[in-house]
Amino acid sequence: MDQLTLDFWNAAKGWGSAMNLVFTVASAEEVCCEVEIGAQHLQPFGIVHGGVYCGIIEQATSMGATMFVAPLGQQAVGLENATSFIRAVTGGTLRAVARPVSRGRTNQVWEAWIHDDRDRLVSQGRVRLQNIASRPTE
Repeated sequence: MDQLTLDFWNAAKGWGSAMNLVFTVASAEEVCCEVEIGAQHLQPFGIVHGGVYCGIIEQATSMGATMFVAPLGQQAVGLENATSFIRAVTGGTLRAVARPVSRGRTNQVWEAWIHDDRDRLVSQGRVRLQNIASRPTE
């Protein structure tokens, strides 16, 4: 995990790539990402599914927390995700920012905010993460 660059995160396979997340800032101090809303992000009534907000918040906070502990040979995994849905969104671009609240030897707490393309807050979350030994990637 010594090459955790923006290119690494944007090329990584998994939930983020399936949702078309694009990371614009990736550091142990702040993670920023954005996604253009498509049909795969909507629930049957035409608004962004709450799981999308939870997933964006989990992805961004886990990324930043992992970047903080990677020099110690660790990664961070989510233990608790409390996400609030503030405003319904039907399309456009969502932008998220995640920042640390508390970072310790065994766990971390990060917060994230998601805004729409009119800069209105649409979701906010707090994630508690556990620092664990890094696992090899395939």
